[in-house]
Amino acid sequence: MGSKYSHVFSPIKIRGIDFKNRITLAPPSPNLASPDGKITYEFIDWFRMFARGGVCTLYVGNSSIDITECKDEAYQLDLSSDDGIRELARFADMCKEFDCHASLEINHNGENTAFETVGHAPFSSSELISGTELIRAKRLGRDPIPSIAMTKEKIQETINKYGDAAARMKRAGMDIVLVHGGHGNLISQFTSPLYNHRTDEYGGSLENRARFAIEVCDNIRQKCGEDFVIEFRISADEIAEEGMHFDETLELIGMLKDHIDIIHVSAGLHSDFGGAYMRNWCQNFFMERGFNVHYAAAVKKAYPDLLVTTVGSITSIDMAEEIIANGWADFVAMCRPLMADPDMPNVYAHDHPEDHRPCLRCSTCMKHLMIPKPIFCAVNPMSGMTSVLRDGVVPKAVEKKKVAVVGGGPGGIQALMTLCERGHDVTLYEATDRLGGQVIKAAIPPFKNDTADYLKYLQVQAGKYADKYGAKILMNTRATKEMLDAEQYDAIIIAIGSEPIIPKNIPGIDLPHVAWAPDAEEGKIPVGDKVVIIGGGSVGMEAMIEFGDMGKQVELLEMGAAENGMMQLRKSAGSSAGEMLNICKEKNYQIHYSTKLTAITEKEVIAENLLTGETVTFPADTVLLALGMKSLTEEAESMRHCAPETEIFVIGDAKRPAQIGDAVNEAFRACIHI
Repeated sequence: MGSKYSHVFSPIKIRGIDFKNRITLAPPSPNLASPDGKITYEFIDWFRMFARGGVCTLYVGNSSIDITECKDEAYQLDLSSDDGIRELARFADMCKEFDCHASLEINHNGENTAFETVGHAPFSSSELISGTELIRAKRLGRDPIPSIAMTKEKIQETINKYGDAAARMKRAGMDIVLVHGGHGNLISQFTSPLYNHRTDEYGGSLENRARFAIEVCDNIRQKCGEDFVIEFRISADEIAEEGMHFDETLELIGMLKDHIDIIHVSAGLHSDFGGAYMRNWCQNFFMERGFNVHYAAAVKKAYPDLLVTTVGSITSIDMAEEIIANGWADFVAMCRPLMADPDMPNVYAHDHPEDHRPCLRCSTCMKHLMIPKPIFCAVNPMSGMTSVLRDGVVPKAVEKKKVAVVGGGPGGIQALMTLCERGHDVTLYEATDRLGGQVIKAAIPPFKNDTADYLKYLQVQAGKYADKYGAKILMNTRATKEMLDAEQYDAIIIAIGSEPIIPKNIPGIDLPHVAWAPDAEEGKIPVGDKVVIIGGGSVGMEAMIEFGDMGKQVELLEMGAAENGMMQLRKSAGSSAGEMLNICKEKNYQIHYSTKLTAITEKEVIAENLLTGETVTFPADTVLLALGMKSLTEEAESMRHCAPETEIFVIGDAKRPAQIGDAVNEAFRACIHI
């Protein structure tokens, strides 16, 4: 008997090629290709988890048609010669093991290529100096270098490179390609008036601006034949004021539709305008789920015979089923949600949605891409070890051991799960009456629904693992050295977390209207109408937005300088930092930089302006502290000798205040060696 997700798991044939369901991996770039742009065994191992997990098509992101000319990632695929076909075939064959289509997103990034990367000025539709190039030139201390407007001969050469790249894919055993025509890459530098200032047959009218894209697709069709599927990725709206907007994009799709098989509908721009429009194709947790589905639905309504893929914060198969059942799209593409849970299709096909591991939309994956470092996920620790644990299976331990896990936060629960899978006898100690640790408080703000889903997942899985494997979970039990010594454990995971920093030398810090911000969000103290928040990290900013949205008068004091505000906030908030600052600016929530708390009274906060040395005051009936966290070092150290010392692991915040991803990945890596 099949699942209740009949639309998602409905097969479809395109050009005689069978696609087993409607879920595709939206194209990631894992930083695992070789420096010269070839597929490696590590690359194949990483993508295997998605193929094994049940998607119908697996796309690789930003594969360059010629990395000597267009390159904006340190380790991206190069499709400029036949030299890489053997490795492409290995990748395709791996996908075929799982009845999955291997494919690549082929791309030329045009004016976004840096001079320093390829040794010459970048090519584009027109001569341009982009905002990205202005920033780059300032950083490098040189004059901005304009892009080179392609000659007609260069245009034809480039069209052939797209066709040759797709032909190499087909020769390697692939039967579908994703042509990147959006996000401000080269093809959209021709289609969009933002970039295209030409006056010949490739510029001016929309029909002329569409010519390059159409000729690319026709070249692919000519070289790959009728039994090859062409999917075309597009920005429905570039969002930038001078860019291409949806009404014109709909016209463009009408011109493209007879030259392609599937239109892949995204939005926004890649890196221009300081990355301001990246949020439209890579959403943060403040933004609604299914962010771009309305564009896809409108395209499907306008062109009902054209197959449509939608993408953008579609976080579960439940959402995908609704989208396809309503006829808003024919395929649903996911990237980060599948990184978090590559087994998602399998989990839902077996009707176990409670086992779906939610994506936090924290973009830990993106952070690693920029280092560059092989990307891995905050909540899926297997993603960082796919070459070590090639088949996605936690290995059974050679010897069953008695193991304690101290702390029931995300690291502790991941440790419990991993140790159970390894076959150990596990006892988890949790000092409170709820599992989840700091995730409990992190999930409170109404805009943290991704975190709330993850908290529920952790709690459900802890219970299921305890039932299935016989693990013991001791609630309201603060483990002590004496308790652990008495049990004679073979190994211990110390995951006791951290506590908020509360300065002791500030007059008035112990007044009843002063509290740690998450405690106030949890309702442990009443919050008045005039709220002053101390600390401009993610905890303070989230509290400011939450209470500001309730109608409170909120002001935030941050010791750091304004010019470093974004950089400092990124350390704790990641890709959501810009969103937080924009929300505060739009809603006129006041942030006071270079301002140091000196005292608190019953009615006001007293501070020092570090730029002028002046004393400043702020009326306040509630003061919320968000000054960071400190590890419970003394408590952790007391447990360091309660088992053989080489079998004791301190993880997560207990080691040093960090992020969910640090706790989860450290727990997993420790436990697969016990």
